[in-house]
Amino acid sequence: MSCTSRKIDVLRRQIPRFDCVPGCHDCCGPVTASSEEMSRLPRKTRAEQDAALAEYNCVHLGPQGCQVYDQRPLICRLFGTTASLPCPHGRGPEQPIEPSIERQVHQLIASTRQVLV
Repeated sequence: MSCTSRKIDVLRRQIPRFDCVPGCHDCCGPVTASSEEMSRLPRKTRAEQDAALAEYNCVHLGPQGCQVYDQRPLICRLFGTTASLPCPHGRGPEQPIEPSIERQVHQLIASTRQVLV
């Protein structure tokens, strides 16, 4: 396991979870993820990627929501946990993410090659 993969795992455990509005996918647009995060996701065809982008959706958004929820990228996990990425419905964890953890997530994103999901 690479150093970056270990950092991803450590950061994932520190991002607070909360329950979304059932059926809402307002934050499920195209995002970027590191190569390490992408390696954890199922491959999609170019046609699937193009169709999702045409709708401004994530290629892993299915009829029942996120199809890769347990392996979703760090940026997806941040939505709703911080004032800089608020839930459009006002949902969020009881305690928002610690600012130092949010900074570490953004530093990791900035320091890794990102690709469009």
